[in-house]
Amino acid sequence: MARKPRVEYEGAVYHVMNRGNRGGKIFKDKLDYELFFYTMGEVCERTGWKIHSFVQLPNHFHWQVETPEANLVSGMKWFLGAYSQRFNNRHGQRGHVFQGRYKAIPIETESGNYFETVSTYVHLNPARAGLLRDPKKGLKQYRWSSYPYYLVPAGQRPACLEVSRVLGNIGLDDTPRGRRDYADYMRGRVRDLRTKNGKKAFREEWKPVRYGWYAGSEEFKEKLLGKIADAVEGRQRASYGGDEIRAHDENEAERLIVAGMEVLDIAEDDLDRLPKGHDLKCLLAWLAHTRTMASHGWLAQRLRMGYSTSVSTYIRRAGSARSGTTARLKKRLLKAVSVNTRTDP
Repeated sequence: MARKPRVEYEGAVYHVMNRGNRGGKIFKDKLDYELFFYTMGEVCERTGWKIHSFVQLPNHFHWQVETPEANLVSGMKWFLGAYSQRFNNRHGQRGHVFQGRYKAIPIETESGNYFETVSTYVHLNPARAGLLRDPKKGLKQYRWSSYPYYLVPAGQRPACLEVSRVLGNIGLDDTPRGRRDYADYMRGRVRDLRTKNGKKAFREEWKPVRYGWYAGSEEFKEKLLGKIADAVEGRQRASYGGDEIRAHDENEAERLIVAGMEVLDIAEDDLDRLPKGHDLKCLLAWLAHTRTMASHGWLAQRLRMGYSTSVSTYIRRAGSARSGTTARLKKRLLKAVSVNTRTDP
């Protein structure tokens, strides 16, 4: 199965989540929760990470974690291995504790309210999971979360927990008044979660956090696409998959097509005017196909080539040209876009 690329850079913040193997529990008793909490603090000491919010649920966990150094992969490898070994030793069992690869969604931190969106999603998980036995006590009754630590002075918090950025994202500070206001704010979010309109609003707000590959603006997305290109450079591209890779490929295919259109002296209007299988369109499709993994559907739509099932034929037609005008134009395209020739399909 294709794997997602890991985007690492200094100062990155991620929403990290992983579930128990086959949906099983990763915490069987109180000591497991404490062991996980201790191991989380240990990995932060080893890596320099800062945790901005976290929650431990019976069969999965969520972190909002900042990596001052570009070391998410090495840190997670150590953490998941260490906790799994300790968990298995405690319970006299063997095998995987976690289900596959962990999910790590980069979060924009310099603008927007993405920081607060992720932390609220993390902190509301016990309410969403029906784990709050006493509605009057609210979120603070759930011990295995960073939320109760947001309501106490800094000296009573884990060393790895940083609360100021979440508070600052909603205009609060780490003072007694700020902490009280944050408690009021989260009580309001719990009330919203109990209403039909509130649930609908949360579903829309949390789409990037739950189903996307990043949480941020379009500008942030473009920066990530550049980092993804660096992450997969020199590696077997076909071994990667996911929405972020598809976006990277389409972004790169667009760059190649625009550059190719300039070489071939084609305007956007010409793509509508020219026949679906015109030689110039075939050349552009061939160029993008041989340098990216952009889908035939995307190429068909971008180049106005009709049905996606025909694109492979058009690509082969251009790729097989060894002489004549098409072959000469291929060489011009390759030279102009500064890419290396590889074996034609």
